Amino acid sequence: MAKTKYSTEEAIPFWRDERVLRVLGQIVFLVVAVSFFYYLYNNMITALAAQGMTPSFEFLGRTAGFDIGESLINYVRSDSYARALVVGILNTIYVSIFGIFFATIFGVILGVSRLSKNFLVAKLSSIYLEILRNIPLLVLLVFWYSGVFITLPRVKEAITFGPIFLSNRGIAVPWGIPTETWASYLIILFLALVVSIVVSWRLKVIGDRTGRPPLRILWVPLTFLVLAMVGWLVLPQSPLEIEYPALKGLNFTGGYVFSPEFMALLSGLVIYTAAFVGEIVRAGIMSVSKGQHEAAKALGLTSFQTLRLVIFPQAMRVIVPPLTSQYLNLTKNSSLAVAIGFPDLFAIGGTSLNQSGRAVEVIALMMGLYLLSSLLTSVFMNWYNDKIKLVER
Repeated sequence: MAKTKYSTEEAIPFWRDERVLRVLGQIVFLVVAVSFFYYLYNNMITALAAQGMTPSFEFLGRTAGFDIGESLINYVRSDSYARALVVGILNTIYVSIFGIFFATIFGVILGVSRLSKNFLVAKLSSIYLEILRNIPLLVLLVFWYSGVFITLPRVKEAITFGPIFLSNRGIAVPWGIPTETWASYLIILFLALVVSIVVSWRLKVIGDRTGRPPLRILWVPLTFLVLAMVGWLVLPQSPLEIEYPALKGLNFTGGYVFSPEFMALLSGLVIYTAAFVGEIVRAGIMSVSKGQHEAAKALGLTSFQTLRLVIFPQAMRVIVPPLTSQYLNLTKNSSLAVAIGFPDLFAIGGTSLNQSGRAVEVIALMMGLYLLSSLLTSVFMNWYNDKIKLVER
């Protein structure tokens, strides 16, 4: 029986098979990369060994021997390097969380304002965005520190707004001091958070069933606040005793003082990042077709309802990915705090490096911690992005 031309196929030699060549190419690249990094690592180990400095993290248990001007936890100079770095990590997280929160709110307002039909509002927003996006952040931070907060009046001539004092020592505000019932109140706050999550889930179910999503952004926080207030009132003693700042000598006593360094860093990060967030929000809104606006108008929805129920849910799939990058940038940009004296992770890491002489270990720790914070932020934002993405039927 004669063989047709399709009955047999000549085997392709492996050196011409694209599938084999692809795998071989990846293996060769991996070997070259590993070899290169091994060479660098071996060279570093050899150089350190020649100086009698074998890489080790045992120095973290030694006494740091330096003071830190601002700390969220108790710290004295006799504490270890490890505790000093913990102070830096907490300060970085502290300013990053507040910065992300305020930059998001301010950025959304700017993005929506730039698309306003009001000529003055749109122009002012546009001018703000164009100016702030073209000013280096370091210059902005130095300006806010040396040109605004340090130039405030001295403590004795502090500007007062009721119980709030503004001076070149910072902003002194009333603060709560925990009492004996504080631990019980924390439990109440946790239960209030659980109830708020349940309410949020229930409102989402109602919105999916009726096609008219309730205003969760209002009702969920309101639920939490009401439960928190009820818990505050039912306790036999107030969980916090309000302490007011008062001028004593050359400084304030009582309350809490936000240092000029912290306020300059937070202000600079917020107004700088908000400009980029505003452009992202504007682009996301403009990505929604004009027909969606017209359909919402035909249904009789107000401008606010159109924005909340129609435009923003569709724009979020465009907004979230670049917004994640801005959150990561804000966290990493907080390392510029070293220029104005705020003790963040980078500043304290630099001091630890100078004191201990362990450059490789300290830099590796800082890189790892910044990487970890970026990965955690990315994981959360990617989860949120998957949750809000449009599902095609």
